[in-house]
Amino acid sequence: MNRFLKSSIFTVILFFCSSYFAFAHININPPDHNFFSSGFFHPLAGADHILVMVVVGLWAAQLGGKAFWGMPMAFIIAMEIGFMLALSGVNLPFVEPIILASVVAIGLLTIMVFHIPMVITVAIITVFAVFHGHAHGSEFNGMGAVGYGFGFAVATALLHMVGIATGLVGGFLSRGMDSYRVTRIGGMLTALVGLYLAFSA
Repeated sequence: MNRFLKSSIFTVILFFCSSYFAFAHININPPDHNFFSSGFFHPLAGADHILVMVVVGLWAAQLGGKAFWGMPMAFIIAMEIGFMLALSGVNLPFVEPIILASVVAIGLLTIMVFHIPMVITVAIITVFAVFHGHAHGSEFNGMGAVGYGFGFAVATALLHMVGIATGLVGGFLSRGMDSYRVTRIGGMLTALVGLYLAFSA
């Protein structure tokens, strides 16, 4: 089995395994959003959240350098800002449509062959992350906001790590070939699922 086939199969299998829990739609009762565990599992309750977080990690791994840690960190910080905006009663327009758009947009951006400057890349994922965080906050009801916010931040970091691991291992398997192949496969799958979610909503 050649390296291309190995890396492609690996990416598809790990991508869908990491996304399995998203499609399971874990049931979390909004009034129970009071603790770390509730916050931790909340991102796993929606395919849109988990797909974006995994592919951001995958994208960061392929870009390397400052993007390796900068993109996940920027996403998490921006998401917490969106969470605080929601808790403060600040309403953002079109939250759900923009979240669905983020799945398609980030997926498509990772497919592109040309290099996107780091500043623009971070700006794009930051804007989308604010809306993801706002969605978490708008569904929060009760005390324990700190624990809840910390919980979904940890879950997000772990999902980024899944994407990073996928990118690193896939890149190793495809060494000597197109180093962006794994990213493009993950981006293509993300965009396709995003389109499905958008039209089935």
